[in-house]
Amino acid sequence: MKKARGRKAVRYEVIKRRSAQAAIGGAAVCLCMCSPLAAKAAAGDGKEKEVTLRICNWEEYIDLGDWDEDETIELDSGNILGENTMMDDFQEWYYETYGIRVNIEYSTFGNNEDLYNMLTLGDTYDLVCPSEYMIMKLLTEDQLVPLSEEFFDTADKNNYYINGVSPYIRNIFEENEVDGRPWGDYAAGYMWGITGIVYNPELVSAKDASSWKILNDPSYYRRITLKDNVRDSYFAAVGAVKSDLLLSEEFRNGPDYLKRLEAEMNDTSPETVARVQDYLQDVKNNAYSFETDSGKADMVTGKVAANYQWSGDGVYTMDQADEDGFTLAFAVPEESTNIYFDGWVMLKNGIKGDAAKQHAAEAFINFTSRSDNVIRNMYYVGYTSVISGGEDMRIFEYADYCYGAGTDEKEVSEYDLGYFFSDSGKEDYVITAPSDQINRQLFARYPKGEAMERAVLMVCFDEEQNRTINQMWINVRCYNIHDVPVWAWGIAGIAAFGMMLLGVKKIRK
Repeated sequence: MKKARGRKAVRYEVIKRRSAQAAIGGAAVCLCMCSPLAAKAAAGDGKEKEVTLRICNWEEYIDLGDWDEDETIELDSGNILGENTMMDDFQEWYYETYGIRVNIEYSTFGNNEDLYNMLTLGDTYDLVCPSEYMIMKLLTEDQLVPLSEEFFDTADKNNYYINGVSPYIRNIFEENEVDGRPWGDYAAGYMWGITGIVYNPELVSAKDASSWKILNDPSYYRRITLKDNVRDSYFAAVGAVKSDLLLSEEFRNGPDYLKRLEAEMNDTSPETVARVQDYLQDVKNNAYSFETDSGKADMVTGKVAANYQWSGDGVYTMDQADEDGFTLAFAVPEESTNIYFDGWVMLKNGIKGDAAKQHAAEAFINFTSRSDNVIRNMYYVGYTSVISGGEDMRIFEYADYCYGAGTDEKEVSEYDLGYFFSDSGKEDYVITAPSDQINRQLFARYPKGEAMERAVLMVCFDEEQNRTINQMWINVRCYNIHDVPVWAWGIAGIAAFGMMLLGVKKIRK
């Protein structure tokens, strides 16, 4: 069976803050432009033009090239091989297309909070790639530059993003707003996925793995891990403590189900926060660990039986297990799942009204959205692009190349990806896959439509909400009230009673 795998460890392997790659640049005379924004950027004194573009992205979250020949992706429509870095190839393409040399200064960050701190401390970038809730935060703080009208011109053949973004993803970006401003006016998606449970089917039942309540299930004492960050763990805990409500027929069949589900999963009322804290303190006693990246290795080495995971890391984990000769699976909790995005946004403090910078930044988004480059990035990183390719079938062809059944497969199933690849849900996008892929890599890479029906966003909390859940997280991570023994409570009670009596005597005196 063909397999897809990330060539490098994903996202959080090593946090190398501020590692930069300076690309070689030069200068050229611009004689003609292929878009109005490019023409505006190059107009003026007639001197040679050169643009410096400062990009900051997740660690190892773009194709850095240097593939071996045996890594060539052989599609019917042509071979794909990452020889150079994506940044080097973009510089060459940009010069050939627009007649301007662009000089990329490329940096990385470890997590959204690291990026935000870097910006707060004065680091300056033109183009960055945060996750959805950080995009919302930056938009709320008025730090973002809107994408130009030219970027959305479908008649421009170089606008690969707008011509190739999945209609499902585009709809989400257009429907969600911050202060009345749609995401899609400011952000272009890059990678996406959902959260779920990677599990060993020999040790964990599919039913147990399909509920957030597994995190506290004593049947898996010290055999499960969850995320060591407040937002992901809070989301999972809300799903667990509200499980009965979320799974009830009345709730599921009620009007505005998805809207109500998102509200419930982002609830920060005092009652819910208290229930979540109580639940997570129990989970802390039951889990093997809170982790950021080690859960993948713990699953592959057999230290744990189940791991709360982002779907992209889930694909990587299952691939590694396959190479070691055993099978892992992926489940999406029935209560709800988080649909997450990383997306490109331009920063005001970097662009500063410079048309040349903005054109280069938008061109970089478009270049990475070209189908062959999308495939390179997905292969190298292991996550799933928001780009479906539009009329270009190569991305669907790549999905079939990775997960389609071989001629010798006996147990196969039809897997419909119409919701992602087509705005009409046509049946042209059906993969005949090995039956076990229905709950493995294919499922994690492109979740089934029924799983997406319970996928909601983690919204951007305001300052008060953040203070509340951060304090809850401190209580969970630094002090577990459930660990206090009964005798300690007895002593504390006696001490409190004694102090009360002493106070009464002083008052009487």
